[in-house]
Amino acid sequence: MAEHPSVAERILRMRWLMRAPIPLYRAGWGWLLGHRLLMIEHLGRASHQPRFVVVEVVDRKPNVVRVASGFGHRAQWYRNLRANGVAYLSTGTAHRVLAKVQLLDAGGSAAVLREYSRRHPFAWRLLGPA
Repeated sequence: MAEHPSVAERILRMRWLMRAPIPLYRAGWGWLLGHRLLMIEHLGRASHQPRFVVVEVVDRKPNVVRVASGFGHRAQWYRNLRANGVAYLSTGTAHRVLAKVQLLDAGGSAAVLREYSRRHPFAWRLLGPA
């Protein structure tokens, strides 16, 4: 029997909805979306053209921001970062800050997501299945 996608997965697949915040960040209005989202500008693997994605912040410390990929290693932005390591971050207060890309291994990712689920149980119930 085929497994049905979760609500979060269905939402994540709505490209128009996932891309809707990008113009806000590019115009410097990302602060309207709060501190739990940020925009990553990355370069396409083959085209080397700028690409943009808005993702949820799962952990934030001084000079460290961790985000999660709803589609894991299959996400295009994740694959682009893995291929070339170029990323600029825009948050509510900062615009296009060069970031050092560091991809976590499975154990590191699991630890960050466990902490996220503890701090944000409601969001985790919705997003965790994705």
